[in-house]
Amino acid sequence: MRSFECRLSPLVPANPSEINLKEAAIKQPDTVHFFESRSDLDSHTSSDSLVSSASASGSRALRIALLGYRSDPYSGGQGVYIHYLSKALTDAGHRVDVISGPPYPRLDPRIKLIKLPSLDLFQNGLDSIRPRNLLSITDLIEWISKLTGGFAEPYSFGRRALKYLLKHRDEYDLIHDNQSLSFGMLKIQNLGFPLVTTIHHPITSDLRIALSDAPTWQARLLIWRWHSFLKMQVRVARRLRHVVTVSQCSQKDIASDFALSLDRISVIYNGIDTNVFKPIPEIKRHSNLVMATASADAPLKGVRYLLEAFAILLQKYPNLELVLVGKLHQGGNTEQLIKDLNLISNISFVSGISTTALVKMYAQATLVIVPSVYEGFGLPAGEAMSCGVAVVSTNGGALPEIVGDSAMIVPTRDSKALANAASKLLEKPSLREVMGKEAREHIRQRFSWEACAKNMTKYYESIVANADD
Repeated sequence: MRSFECRLSPLVPANPSEINLKEAAIKQPDTVHFFESRSDLDSHTSSDSLVSSASASGSRALRIALLGYRSDPYSGGQGVYIHYLSKALTDAGHRVDVISGPPYPRLDPRIKLIKLPSLDLFQNGLDSIRPRNLLSITDLIEWISKLTGGFAEPYSFGRRALKYLLKHRDEYDLIHDNQSLSFGMLKIQNLGFPLVTTIHHPITSDLRIALSDAPTWQARLLIWRWHSFLKMQVRVARRLRHVVTVSQCSQKDIASDFALSLDRISVIYNGIDTNVFKPIPEIKRHSNLVMATASADAPLKGVRYLLEAFAILLQKYPNLELVLVGKLHQGGNTEQLIKDLNLISNISFVSGISTTALVKMYAQATLVIVPSVYEGFGLPAGEAMSCGVAVVSTNGGALPEIVGDSAMIVPTRDSKALANAASKLLEKPSLREVMGKEAREHIRQRFSWEACAKNMTKYYESIVANADD
């Protein structure tokens, strides 16, 4: 297997076609990005990094418990959110503990990680259950749900978090739940804990898209079973007092799907770490390398339309290469589509790469395509733009909100539109350069974790103040 390395050059092989599907570097699901080590995680401190403190701003230093039922970077945008929000809040002078189920997050060394072990059946398999687990109602629920095609991790995490917080209730001023939306959270709220919940986007969107792409009724039945946890999440969301989300698009969709009024949902944008995701001028940009970051077999991410667009582009640019940062499921629909479109020699998949390596890949990419059908925020798009790459994006979900006028925007589910926009950029290097510079400046000015932490702190303070009354 030929893998992507972390050297400055070459990071992407001169001929990516040498990496075929059988040789693809597939290590972890739903890759967003991976932090190599503590030093890689925190090497971005610079003059414009997050250095504000609660004492300097006159704000009260809070003791915050930040909860995530699975929180490592491979859990998608939620894992990235846990990492950066906890660090930004710590930089702002607060004390943050992250309470998480596995797979666990990689955190700033100043932040305490409290592990709440689960069965982690997606990693360990159903055979991993032991006699001691039979004595735990929570473990049994988790195991039986997985056995029958369900997903009980949010529910079981809520039970475990409640048990922990009852023992440590005096250690925190505020609890912040990262979208578990479990019955345990309602009990935490009802016991008098100040509770904030982030809903990145309603998973009902994922369900609709997955059902529309399902080829058979059997597949639709399995999809319905998997998403049965949504009944709990909708019921819980309607009873929560303090909900935040990451974009105006998500705010509207949550209000619609969960039957909430808009004024009950506050918008606090995510940040992009522009000190890490930045251009690297000394790395030469390729002229025939298209890049995308997406979970290959998740219909929500629109990889099908990306591949169809790429097949169209190959008719005009036969030497074009596509690198997709994400996991390819062997024998899945995406692998079959790649074979049907005869793309094997022009596409490579990578996963498990460090943040450093990802940024270097962006530095070499000719352009980036974001083919998503829906995004609650769109971190990969923002990170690519922050690296100074020209981006073609769909108008799925919050993407227009994030990319603004600094990317080419096309309709969702439109392979020809993706191909046409990409072709315009491939033909005009000067346009790509201008768009890349504008994209970098757009993200630098509009999105930062420092601003996110400041806005979140104001939100926290209002909740704690009312709780103290």
